Amino acid sequence: MSENSFTEEVTARAADSGANASARFQERQAKAAGGVVDHERVALLAGKAVKALNDLVLEEQVTYEEYNAFKAWLIKVGEDGEWPLFLDVWLEHSVEEVANQDREGSKGTIEGPYYLEGSPELPWNGTIPMRPDEPGTPFVFKGQVTSTDGAPLPGAKLELWHADNLGFYSQFAPGLPEWNLRGTFVADDEGRYEIHTIRPAPYQIPTEGACGQLIEAAGWHAWRPAHMHFKVHAPEHQLITSQLYFPGDPHNEDDIASAVKPELMLDPQPNPDEEGEITVYDFVLDPAR
Repeated sequence: MSENSFTEEVTARAADSGANASARFQERQAKAAGGVVDHERVALLAGKAVKALNDLVLEEQVTYEEYNAFKAWLIKVGEDGEWPLFLDVWLEHSVEEVANQDREGSKGTIEGPYYLEGSPELPWNGTIPMRPDEPGTPFVFKGQVTSTDGAPLPGAKLELWHADNLGFYSQFAPGLPEWNLRGTFVADDEGRYEIHTIRPAPYQIPTEGACGQLIEAAGWHAWRPAHMHFKVHAPEHQLITSQLYFPGDPHNEDDIASAVKPELMLDPQPNPDEEGEITVYDFVLDPAR
């Protein structure tokens, strides 16, 4: 990796990352627009949210100084483009729990703010796009996609994206190729896959923006454990969105995004055939409802 690319990558600003996350989310929402609005549901949810805030003000005897500081902070979240980051870190894990509470197959978890559609499509045993001198430990991820009845799902697609060895995501930090460490792998006729990538690093969520201001004021930490993001889908089956984690990471127990689950822990081992590590993890998809 060139020195200029490295310098540009590590000087990425939270505002730049936040603006990218907001823009990508708005693009996806525009494509999905047109759904029917349930006014009764909106009234119920919005009413409860407003009531909860008012109850908090009364219960904790919030002062005007605290109220104005909160208002200024909300404005800054918007100016920094960090609403996707804020919501995905502190709220999405509960939404995901509701969405997947009846799932019988593999466990899911949050998508996070750094997903992008349309990553390059690759064969079941391919190598994810990366720089020729990509730093990090080589990592082979293999397994099989099946249905809940055990039947293999040929041609299932696994979208994979993850941070690099410095904790940055392509298209959300400068100095990285467009699709670096992002790819869509097509399983073989038995639903199998063998993906070659590098082991990602733990990272702090951006801290120089509004979310970092909250973290500092509350005395929290900003760390996410190392993880790999997946979306796995097959015809006539429910999409699963997941993240997989590495044992021994100090922040598996206190992930700021509250997204780690025991079922999502990998078991990496030394690769007997080449440098680096290898792990096996299978995905089980529920039939479509």
